Amino acid sequence: MPRELHYLLIDISNSFTKIVPSSVDSIGEKIISIPTNEMNERSLQEFSWNLEDPDFYVILSSVVPKLNDKVENVFGKERILEVSNSVHIGCEIDYPDPRSIGADRLANAAAAVSLYGAPAVIVDFGTAVTFDVISSEKSYIGGVISPGLASMTDYMFDHTALLPRIEFNEPSSVIGKSTEDAMLSGAVIGYRGLVKEIISSIFNELDESSIQVIATGGYAQLISSDLKEINIVNDSLTLEGLRIIAALNPFS
Repeated sequence: MPRELHYLLIDISNSFTKIVPSSVDSIGEKIISIPTNEMNERSLQEFSWNLEDPDFYVILSSVVPKLNDKVENVFGKERILEVSNSVHIGCEIDYPDPRSIGADRLANAAAAVSLYGAPAVIVDFGTAVTFDVISSEKSYIGGVISPGLASMTDYMFDHTALLPRIEFNEPSSVIGKSTEDAMLSGAVIGYRGLVKEIISSIFNELDESSIQVIATGGYAQLISSDLKEINIVNDSLTLEGLRIIAALNPFS
């Protein structure tokens, strides 16, 4: 019997880098999250325990290309599968310039098709919020990109004299009784309106009767909690996509 492959999944996003060991069938229970601006070769060294295993490989999704060399320096280029439009993701890509699709979005598409089927819309609440659309023919056909929730409120903090930086949680009411409460209401409830309208417009354009909507990313739980349009929340969707892509692209 062939030896079980052991993967290290690395998802480098603009804000945080997530790292977790994985088998073919499931990701590990403990996901390590490192601020991406603190990620360096030293922080990666502690995950290189398995380099003597010839079946140990790194599956990399990165939207910060300047950090890819650090991963290669620690693990070696020959052990790394970097997600791009040139690898198999379990669905077709019907897009004018496939090279411009972020690796995280491709990983999300792979996970959505494998775990939940098609058609599907993936909403990823990261530094930006992205909407990725999988047709009923299991083809990635495009999406929508909007400013992230934190980006909108950080902009107000940075460009106004009196508005504070806020922490996100569920507003106690729509009508705020303080500046912070008013900003929180505008951010969370207003953001739900943005997400709801974009999803509705995608549904109208697809003209499908049943579409899975999967949310992931940092604010997925908060924003999805009062949106009936989102029926699945999977905080580990991108990492699951990396695991699935590894199985679809056997190493020699």
